[in-house]
Amino acid sequence: MKRRCAVALSLILFALPASAADPSASGLEAFLWPAVNLIILISVLVYFARKPLRAYFDKRRSGIQGELETAAEQLATAESTYANWQRRMIELDGELEAIRATSRQRAEAERERIIADARASADRIRRDAVAAVELELRRAREVLREEAAQLAIELAGERLTREVTDGDRDRLVDEFIDLIAAAPDSAANQREGA
Repeated sequence: MKRRCAVALSLILFALPASAADPSASGLEAFLWPAVNLIILISVLVYFARKPLRAYFDKRRSGIQGELETAAEQLATAESTYANWQRRMIELDGELEAIRATSRQRAEAERERIIADARASADRIRRDAVAAVELELRRAREVLREEAAQLAIELAGERLTREVTDGDRDRLVDEFIDLIAAAPDSAANQREGA
């Protein structure tokens, strides 16, 4: 049915321009046929193109609305992300200051520990040095005593050899013999007294 109407309307539309183009037509007739032709053309266009145009514009409107909604969502997401980054940057400044303060405290504690270790090492080295010096002094004193004793013996030996005469030697030998002779008597006396 629609097809028949479309064919009939098409024939009318093709016939009207031929009659409108007649040069013998009067002024009203010359105006009327092109106006009717225009009205029919617009009616046919509206009849056949209304649904596709409406579908196109509805689709276009829904597409634009969808794009606007997507853009609004993206804008909200971007604003939220921007606000989060701003907040993080503010928090980051605080965190950086806290990290700096913690680093300063750790560095100060490490410095104090190193100084304390150095003082302890210096005290230990000082004690070890004092002990080593005292040990070396004792050794040196012992060596000096031994050398002094040896020197005294040598000096006494030299002096005796120089100053002791043959008469002194004979007298010393006699005294030694008397001492030995008296020793058994004293040993016997000691045995009797015991």
